[in-house]
Parts: sequence; C-alpha cells; structure tokens
Amino acid sequence: MKNSFKTVAMNENNPKWKNVISRIAPLETRSNDIRSGFDRDYTRIIHSNAYRRLKHKTQVFFSPENDHICTRIEHVTHVESISYTIASYLGLNTELTKAIAVAHDLGHSPFGHEGEKILSEISSRDLGYSFWHEKNGLDFVDSIELLVGHDGYKKNLNLSYGIRDGIISHCGEIDENALRPRNEFIALNEYVRPNQYAPYTWEACVVKISDKISYIGRDIEDAITLGILDNHLEELYSLLNFNSSETLNNSTIINYLVCDLCENSSPEKGLCFSSKAFNLMNKIKEFNYNHIYFSRRTRTSIKYFKLVINEIYDILKECYDKENTLQNLNSLRKFYPKLANEFYHFLENYCDFGNREELKLKNKVIFNISDEKDFSKAIISYISGMTDNFAMEMYNEIIRF
Repeated sequence: MKNSFKTVAMNENNPKWKNVISRIAPLETRSNDIRSGFDRDYTRIIHSNAYRRLKHKTQVFFSPENDHICTRIEHVTHVESISYTIASYLGLNTELTKAIAVAHDLGHSPFGHEGEKILSEISSRDLGYSFWHEKNGLDFVDSIELLVGHDGYKKNLNLSYGIRDGIISHCGEIDENALRPRNEFIALNEYVRPNQYAPYTWEACVVKISDKISYIGRDIEDAITLGILDNHLEELYSLLNFNSSETLNNSTIINYLVCDLCENSSPEKGLCFSSKAFNLMNKIKEFNYNHIYFSRRTRTSIKYFKLVINEIYDILKECYDKENTLQNLNSLRKFYPKLANEFYHFLENYCDFGNREELKLKNKVIFNISDEKDFSKAIISYISGMTDNFAMEMYNEIIRF
C-alpha cells in the first residue's frame, strides 16, 4: 500500500535517527550547502575512485569488449533505480536508499564473485580469515577511499552509519519470514561473516531486496544475448509462464517483483513477496544457477582469473622482508615498473612511511609495512580495487619480457 511505511521511515522523528546519521568524525560543512547528510554521502560515493572503477568490473559475464553486457556499475544503477521506486512508493527515505545502493558493491574485486573467491582463498591462507566483498566495501569507505577536502588534504570518506551499515548488511537470501531491520545499534566491526545481522534500517532492507530483484532478470537477459540459454528458452518460458511471442526482458521481471513486493509488504509483516512471487523468484534463481552461473561457458574463464590474481599477489608478496620490504619493492621496478610504482603509491597513502604533510594526507594510517600480515592485507586491498582490465594489464606486464 502506498506510504504504508511512512511512520517508520528514517527521519528526525525516528528513534534510530541519531545513530543512523552518526559518523566516525565530524563532516566538513559549507555555510551555503543545500544538501542533506545522505545527499552529501551520495555525492562523496559517486566521486570516489572505487565507484568509477565499477564500470570495468565484471558483474556475471566476463565480457570486457561487449558494451551491452552488464558491468558492476550498471548493476548498482539498477539497484538504485529499483530501491528508489520501492522506497518512494512505501514512503521511506529515498536519499538514504540511493546512497546505500550506489555504495553497496564498492568492495567487489575484479572478475566478479570468482575473483572474490580467489582473494578469499589467499586471505584465509595468509591472514586466517576470509575475504568477502561486503566487509571489504566497508573497509574501502572507512579506510581506503580518499577525497580531497576543502583544505586540499586527502581524507577518508567518513560516511554516515546508515550507509555503512547498508553496505555490510546488503547480502544474504530473503526467506519466507520476510525482511525486517534489526533493533540493535552495533559496532560494524562486529560482523565476522556475511548476512550475520539484518540491516539497521528499513531503507537498507529495501536495497538488500532490490539487489536480488536487479540481478536475476538482468542475468537472464545477458545470457540470452550471449546465446548461453539457446537450449533452455523453452524451459525458461514455461517457468515464467510466458509464450514465445511475448517479450522477455529484465524490465518485465523487475516490474512484476517490485509491484508484488509493494502490494504485500507492511511494517507489521515486513518486506515480503506473495507466495507466488517468492516461489517464482526462487525458481528463477535456481534456473540461473543451473544454466548460467554453473554453465560450462561461464566457468571456462575461472582458471585464468586464478592465474592473474595469484600471480600479482605472489610477485608483490615476494617483496616482503621486514625492514627491507620497501627496498625490494623499489628493485621490482626494473622488471615490472607499472605494478611496482602503482603499488608503492598505494602504500604511501596508508602506511607509516613517507612525508604525509608533503603528500597532503590526513587519512588513517592502516598498514604497518614491516608487519607481514599487514603487508598481505595491503596487497589484497590493492588487488580488490583493480578493474578487470587493470588486473590483466598487470599480469601481462609480469609475463612479458
């Protein structure tokens, strides 16, 4: 029902308001700024390098030369659009949903979820804990991404709690009991695994559901474009109760699921679909896993992804030698100048060496270059921020003479 969530929307009358707008540090202000805090967060996110790089990161299909296949940045734009439609209809805070939506996948690695799995294997082996993109996304907006402030110094993004919570809480399946926000205001570093807690706001819950609505239809549309589903179209049409004369595309599936969600949700019941729509969504996801995500065609490139990421990691990790690490990294420039230079400049921003005043840095120092685990974590963070194209370029630099 329209505006049925208006009484629980995130605004000054909501008891969670002060927690949701809280920040790690006070945010710089201008006397003539006409934007709200969430709008400023949105602007800070889309001006970040991590956001810009999403346009060259794989969503599902590794297809860097096909302009019409969904990349990660198109996905987050879809999520922003869907979450806006839902939040606007239900009476929730659309400024909050749009900021969470554009930020929710900033922690994704190159090569999509396969790249994430490879980095997780490395992290589990060398750091003792897994790598997961929701936590990495929080790390990026808290500690990695830098913007130049009014004084000319680089500083952390310093986003509000509501957006940071939406980033780390956005993954996980939607069950029959519907989705509701948690009541507890927790330190977000308490997360130790994906989907450990429900989001803190209804708005973040909307983004979490919009994420699912966005990808299941678009992945089908892309798979049809690439010919992956040529032998399964009859099964797909039967599943969706379509006939072959009707147009099957992403907007058809999105419209059905969004309208169903809006009609069946309430603060009392939670954000939920009808049984029919929920069952259909699960069937679509099962179809996608069987014929798209686990298909022979999409799995072929995994060996290449492993080779690229592991080789970059190993080359950089070989530089570690306590106090001699920087010297070894400088020596690496002889053979791999771009990789060595780029990683050195990355470390300059976050380590305890160099002249921070000269570099105009006022961000947090997060790595100790003499600590082996810190050095490994820095490499993983660096690789996770790469685009597909840049990772391949670095690998090509490594293998050529």
